[in-house]
Amino acid sequence: MADPAPAAQRRWRASCPNCGAPVEFASAASSTAVCGFCRSTLLRDGDTLARIGQSAEIFEDYSPLQLGATGRWMGSGFAVVGRVQRGSDLGNWNEWHLLFEASGQTRVAWLSEDNGQFVLSLEAPLTDAPPREPQVGLPLTLAGQRWQVAAVVDAALRAAEGELPRVPRTGRVVELRNDRDEVGSLEFREDGPPVWSVGRGVKLADLALQGLRTTAEGESVAEAKFKGRSIACPSCGAPLAPKLAQSKSMACAQCQAIVDLPEGDAKALGFIAQPPGLDPLIPLGRTGTLALAGEKPLAWQVVGYQERCDIPEDADDEQSFWREYLLYNRLAGFAFLVDTREGWSLVRTLTGAPSQGRGGVTWQGRSYRQRWVYGAKTTHVLGEFYWPVRLDDRVQVTDFASPDGQHLLSREKQGPEVTWSGGQTLPAAAVQKAFGLKAPAAQFARDASAFKSSGGTLLRNILIGLLLIVLLFALLRACSRDDCQRYKDSFGENSAEYQQCRSSTRSGYSGSSSGGSYGGYSSGGGGHK
Repeated sequence: MADPAPAAQRRWRASCPNCGAPVEFASAASSTAVCGFCRSTLLRDGDTLARIGQSAEIFEDYSPLQLGATGRWMGSGFAVVGRVQRGSDLGNWNEWHLLFEASGQTRVAWLSEDNGQFVLSLEAPLTDAPPREPQVGLPLTLAGQRWQVAAVVDAALRAAEGELPRVPRTGRVVELRNDRDEVGSLEFREDGPPVWSVGRGVKLADLALQGLRTTAEGESVAEAKFKGRSIACPSCGAPLAPKLAQSKSMACAQCQAIVDLPEGDAKALGFIAQPPGLDPLIPLGRTGTLALAGEKPLAWQVVGYQERCDIPEDADDEQSFWREYLLYNRLAGFAFLVDTREGWSLVRTLTGAPSQGRGGVTWQGRSYRQRWVYGAKTTHVLGEFYWPVRLDDRVQVTDFASPDGQHLLSREKQGPEVTWSGGQTLPAAAVQKAFGLKAPAAQFARDASAFKSSGGTLLRNILIGLLLIVLLFALLRACSRDDCQRYKDSFGENSAEYQQCRSSTRSGYSGSSSGGSYGGYSSGGGGHK
């Protein structure tokens, strides 16, 4: 039988030396706390409580967690007793301090945000010497395991609250991932040795959580607060009303400028002008029910939309364009619905990292063949995002697919971070039904067969494909109809695909693209989120 949420075995209480308010410690592992009244950071030394600084106000976000929430994990009960908010140039994230006291043992544990997902980690002693200069994307061995370096960031301290195992500091964080779906984190500190922790991805729905932040309507308190807040667009003056409190940027519905959102009630930080684009096939705010393989169907709300393209290595190469919808579920985090020429796919970020192999990678017992390696950039943005989105954001992408073409992986590198994401293809009809869409069927009928790995017949398929392209080009030129009618039917007359095809035929060239991400995205955020 699972242990109940931990009851206090012994509590230590004192008055805040700054304001006199009561400060209580429920965990023997907690050496510091933040006064809930005056925000003073307090250090506990035996029976003495000393004020050593002041913490900033916590910036409320999308997380339904809050201090005092309880749950169960691996048969043991826990309580949420503290929180640290950290950040870097790529975004901000929360680390929630959990109190486990099963069987009289005290463990330092964290429930952290990780690229829109959640990771539960336990701190552990580290006998190995940590790497001096870890390189992002390269392997290393630590604590007897083989890892890949996923991020190296200078993590700033934004704010803190509740009980914490040590005084929170600004410092460098190295994030590691492996093929066992584990996340390792090294936090380098000036006042002591590095702090080492190892964790795995978890779903909030599986933690039997109670005491979450909710309103009478069942939505998070942070979301409800933000619905009543308005910021003036610095480009046109129209009101901006973010729906998710953690959003770092959003597009103005009036002028479509991309606006940097502030923390708190400050004015908008700045904006990037962008010309109006096509309306997405799936409207922002629409909710649909979709399921990843082996998981229960979930209700996903569209909160963001971006258009992206590959960056050709040669001026004569044709570009590939695709669209990504950012989906949000309160307990599951974020996912991406990706629309490419080759089909639709539903993907999420991975907490681990695949193992490298010859010509591909292996993840959770399934082999994936490498398909494309290319640069990609963002060309149009709508809605809200949990990382700072910019026009012309550039990443390096490597795409993989399983032999049957049903399962997909994508690796993206941007600055100090490598992000893996994975998922599966979806029938166009399933997407149309899930979101109740009435658009012409031709706009959803993408051919996903091109995802299939060709294995040993790659050269033969390439030759056949080239021959078919030549024959198709000759037939199209001989016909009186629009050479690019298929792009017009599928993507619309004003789409990037159709306009590029028209430009290519006018110049006497028509190529076939090899790019097109089907799972990657610029995640933003820092290490151990």
